[in-house]
Amino acid sequence: MIVNRNLKWHMIFHYTWKSMLYYIILSVVVFLLHDHFQIMHLHLPFNTISALSTALAIFLGFKNNNAYDRWWEGRKIWGLLVNYSRAWTRQLINMILPTAPSEASEVKAFQKRMVYRHIAFVHALRVFLRRTHGYNETRQSEIYQEENDYADTKSFLSEREFQLFCHKNNPPNYLLELQGEDLRRAFERGWVSDFRFVKMEETLVEFNNIQGRSERIKNTPFPRQYSFFSRVFVFIHASLLPFVFIEELGWVSMPISVIISFVFLCLDLVGERSEDPFENRLEDVPLTDISLTIETNVKEQWGDKDFPKKKNVEGVVL
Repeated sequence: MIVNRNLKWHMIFHYTWKSMLYYIILSVVVFLLHDHFQIMHLHLPFNTISALSTALAIFLGFKNNNAYDRWWEGRKIWGLLVNYSRAWTRQLINMILPTAPSEASEVKAFQKRMVYRHIAFVHALRVFLRRTHGYNETRQSEIYQEENDYADTKSFLSEREFQLFCHKNNPPNYLLELQGEDLRRAFERGWVSDFRFVKMEETLVEFNNIQGRSERIKNTPFPRQYSFFSRVFVFIHASLLPFVFIEELGWVSMPISVIISFVFLCLDLVGERSEDPFENRLEDVPLTDISLTIETNVKEQWGDKDFPKKKNVEGVVL
């Protein structure tokens, strides 16, 4: 997620230079053919491009609003994960109680295993959501990308759990299953009462809901007709602009048409790069930052002061 108020120009041109090169070459060619060589006298009335610009602006506005809704829903879902993670840790500490003093150390180790397994679940869910689906792949290289593997979970799981976890089709869900099994064992040992067992199970269900909502966004791409036609319309609009201004403005038509095309290109890119919030890109929901926040909060609740360091690269929270 970009947090700086001012975007770096090198970042902007990294994603726009190919289209900008086309706009510049087209405007120069139209000027040379019309004014310099005088071999082409094609001129479009201003009303033509005005009507197209208005329609395109409305179309892009609709697309961007819906793309932002997807991004914001993803951010709200992970905000819930922060809240429930704090609640779950508090429940593990305060609701799992030994039935005899001799069980105190065993219960403490049991609580620690479940607390740290939850941290592993958060990191695993981040990695799981950032897997790239074939239909979301683009030919655009990214400036920043996080390493996306399950190595961050290794220190929070036993060796056996980690080996089994890595080979599961849905690793985060496997960790929730382990949490449920341990919770049942605690109930059978008498460490958790009926009421406390139900309340803690409800919290585990909320983690399932959070994962399911995230997967719904991840596995349901933004309607492709909006993405495709917005690119087509922006291309058509940019291709017609030089023919509209060349008659009245002459050489000035070149920078004017390039600037206007750049504006519509950026509007299109804003929506396109926001529509899938879990793709490990600059504009995505900052899953790494939120995961580290949860890890810090949970460790602090447990009493562990070994907090992770957050990452911020050139005003980008990953």
